[in-house]
Amino acid sequence: MNPARGAARWYVAESSAGDAARSVRLGRITAPTRRLALRWLRRQARRFADALDPDPYAPWVPGRALHPVSGGPGLVGGARHPLTGARPDAPAELRAWADSFREHDYALLRLADGLPYEFVARDALAWYGLVVRPLGR
Repeated sequence: MNPARGAARWYVAESSAGDAARSVRLGRITAPTRRLALRWLRRQARRFADALDPDPYAPWVPGRALHPVSGGPGLVGGARHPLTGARPDAPAELRAWADSFREHDYALLRLADGLPYEFVARDALAWYGLVVRPLGR
C-alpha cells in the first residue's frame, strides 16, 4: 500500500470581512474532510447574510424594529455598479452561494485536486470572504 495515498488530508476553512482600510478574520475551523469544511462555510455565509439583512419577521427581531429602506441616490447603499447598473447586495450573494449546489460541487472538485477555493461577496462599503484550502500532507 502506498503510504501517501492512505494519509488523511485536513482542510482549513476561514471567513473574513473588511473594507478599504482593514480586514478581520471572523472565524476559522480545521476539518477532517472537505465536505465538513464546506458545510461550515455555508453556515457562515448564512449567518453573515442574516446579520447584514435580517428577515423583519424573524422571531428574534422585536416587532417594528426594522423598516424597508429605498436605495436612493443620496444613500451610500444606492451606489450602482458602473457596468451592470446593479446595486451590490452582499447578503443576497451570500445566500445564493450558500444554496448553490453547482458552486459547491465546483469547490469540492478543486479541493479534491489539492487547490484552494475562495468566494467573495461585496457591497458598497465592505467585502465578505469565504476560503477553504487543503493543508499540506
